[in-house]
Amino acid sequence: MMQSNEHAPSYYRASANAMVQRPALEADLSADVCVIGGGFTGVNTAIELAQRGLSVVLLEARRIGWGASGRNGGQLIRGIGHDVSGFAKYVGEEGVRYMERAGIDSVALVGQRIAEHGIDCDLRWGFCELANTPAQFAAFKGEQAHLAAMGYAPETRLVGPHDMAQVVGSTVYAGGLVDMGSGHLHPLNLVLGEAQAAEALGVRIFEYSPVLELIHGETVQVRCASGSVRAANLVLACNAHLEELEPRLSGKVLPAGSYIIATEPLPEPLAQQLIPQNLALCDQKVGLDYYRLTADRRLLFGGACHYSGRDPQDIAAYMRPKMLKVFPQLANTAIEFQWGGKIGITANRFPQVGRLKQYPNVFYAQGYSGHGLNVTHWCARLLAEGIHAGASQGLDIFSQVPHMTFPGGKALRSPLLALGMLWYRLREVL
Repeated sequence: MMQSNEHAPSYYRASANAMVQRPALEADLSADVCVIGGGFTGVNTAIELAQRGLSVVLLEARRIGWGASGRNGGQLIRGIGHDVSGFAKYVGEEGVRYMERAGIDSVALVGQRIAEHGIDCDLRWGFCELANTPAQFAAFKGEQAHLAAMGYAPETRLVGPHDMAQVVGSTVYAGGLVDMGSGHLHPLNLVLGEAQAAEALGVRIFEYSPVLELIHGETVQVRCASGSVRAANLVLACNAHLEELEPRLSGKVLPAGSYIIATEPLPEPLAQQLIPQNLALCDQKVGLDYYRLTADRRLLFGGACHYSGRDPQDIAAYMRPKMLKVFPQLANTAIEFQWGGKIGITANRFPQVGRLKQYPNVFYAQGYSGHGLNVTHWCARLLAEGIHAGASQGLDIFSQVPHMTFPGGKALRSPLLALGMLWYRLREVL
């Protein structure tokens, strides 16, 4: 799939609020911090830094929200990683509790940012985890009990297999866990609104400004085609699109393809039948399905993470059978939008946050592995704390988790991981 400098031809672009076009960098500037990357991580790090009184220049190679931040499923779901309990050997039990709390508080942080800046992004609260098997539904009971033991305030409730019509008009699930503390929104409108909030705080944002070279030192020099930035600190917030700008980090994240389709607007009775409570929904498969209704009653259906490095030639043809397996009643419904993009996957499914050992004034956050909408906001706060105060408890905890480099070099990373994921999918059906 060819990469344009403009946003993907998605439902989000078609329904975006005011799309401000910002200039390319054409001057030599100085700032306390230079942020590279105009997605959730970069924009929110800029907000957090500006709120702490630091001057910030943000450089985006294409457009604000061009990558996963502006084209994802819009599911605002608690959680920081797939199972943080396994990291106790690195961070201790107290560190694990911090991670679990961060997975909850990060969702609240997004809600606070939306409210504080009055961002119009169709935020709706309510989410349901869907069990594909009775064993998965049984595990939901333990999950609900654990949330209660943590003092989780939002309502949660189990939905048995015979009551699933309350939350989804499909017969393929073995139960669900409703969580009213998670929800869904329009991600492109969120990041566009946050960029405007950053500028109101004094952040200087430049689009169409790919970075050509980093010159490290006590002051970092960031060189673009027609300008440069000198800064005391640098933040790398490129995630799946870092490429070879910083080879020490690029090999630790695999860019994996993820794809979404959106139907034509549905009649209200049909939309009510499919998702009666307008929840976000997500199943438990390795190649998971996730879906929700948009503000104008389209079904937005996504998933099918690809590790091969090759995109389907026809995303709608690829995704439609998956949608119809869940909702056969949509057989005669038109697909009006189809798009895809890259998300950053790490080997341990936990975000990578910290600073470079070789260059301690270079900070980074990447590899959200499907939890990017909330975790980006939390990691942005940790980065800002570390830069402004020189230390951050959360940044220290996150950076203690080790991350392997994917083997085989750039050419073999995707095929090797694709084989590994095929093994897990075979286990699901055997």
